[in-house]
Amino acid sequence: MREPALVPRLRPFTSTIFAEMTALAVKHDAVNLGQGFPDTDGPAGMLDAAKNALFGGANQYPPGPGRPELRAAIARHRQRYGTEYDPDTEILVTAGATEAITATLIALTETGDEVIVIEPYYDSYAAAVAMAGAQRRVVGLVEQENGRFGLDVDGLRASVTPRTRAILVNSPHNPTGTVFTRAELDALAALCVEHDLIAITDEVYEHLVFDDAEHVPLATLPGMRERTVSISSAGKTFNCTGWKIGWVCSTPELVAAVKAAKQFITFVSGGPLQPAVAHALDHELPWVDGLRESLQEKRDRLSAGLADAGFAVRPTAGTYFVCVDVRPLGFTDAADLAWELPGRVGVAAVPVKVFTDHPDEWKHLLRFAFCKRNEVIDEAITRLRTLV
Repeated sequence: MREPALVPRLRPFTSTIFAEMTALAVKHDAVNLGQGFPDTDGPAGMLDAAKNALFGGANQYPPGPGRPELRAAIARHRQRYGTEYDPDTEILVTAGATEAITATLIALTETGDEVIVIEPYYDSYAAAVAMAGAQRRVVGLVEQENGRFGLDVDGLRASVTPRTRAILVNSPHNPTGTVFTRAELDALAALCVEHDLIAITDEVYEHLVFDDAEHVPLATLPGMRERTVSISSAGKTFNCTGWKIGWVCSTPELVAAVKAAKQFITFVSGGPLQPAVAHALDHELPWVDGLRESLQEKRDRLSAGLADAGFAVRPTAGTYFVCVDVRPLGFTDAADLAWELPGRVGVAAVPVKVFTDHPDEWKHLLRFAFCKRNEVIDEAITRLRTLV
């Protein structure tokens, strides 16, 4: 009997830790700090704009590149970084950043091309590279003496081969919470220019940076505007992860290529939500400032509680996430603890090693999400203290 027509290279991606951990959390009525989505809504003005669009007739296919008012708002938003994009030829609206990344890889890489991926990496990256028929070359972040996860510039340089086509860059970084420094980004830019590489930048947490950290888009650095596909979305910025409204900004040639791939994935999406995101980009960034301040307080709240529970807490400069070392609690593998936690104390988290190609190097780390209401965080901390 013939095997089912399943593409072999996708077999490793047929199940995810998130589905399994969520099911376990539900089974044990656990506080789920494993998944990065907020439990509060975005700005009221944005929600009203969505309602008005929904009941105002914006329920059919939007234009293929995205609604013009949203593309114009995205262009205005990118101007805050000093970059200019033509909303008609250099911006494409997508079904979230995940589709944007996948369509970009499918459009811009060929079978046999290599894509450099920085680990730990967001879980869709490996599957997207495989779907494009390319090969990933993984370079790990480096744990520094202060606990920060830094870019391994020498490792990146050594990983470039004649077949290297692109590099996937995620900053602010999920799952570690690091934000790449200007010096690290300068080194990345120099590498891309020297080897004529395309940079695909996942910037979905661009507004969620804390303390004195700063998000610097790679496209703003010398020589990078014409070789960078900048990707972001509304989900993390405006607490609307379920809307799946993302975008691509790049040159007309690169955007046209991505659009050619994207039209056969979702075609279009989110018709009545696109005007609402346009409103949010133009009018709700002060709300985002408050969100960032709130998340910084939540980060501190959860980090202090995790330290009190016996974990060694790593610093977080951005995103929704804080990583901890489980070895002070007597565990050598965070996955063992992650599978125990829901049933043992009623809390769910995710081991960092599932985001890597080299799990043994990352097995001591566990990731928690702090994008939750304070009472949810406090309940998780109370439960986690029983581990000590």
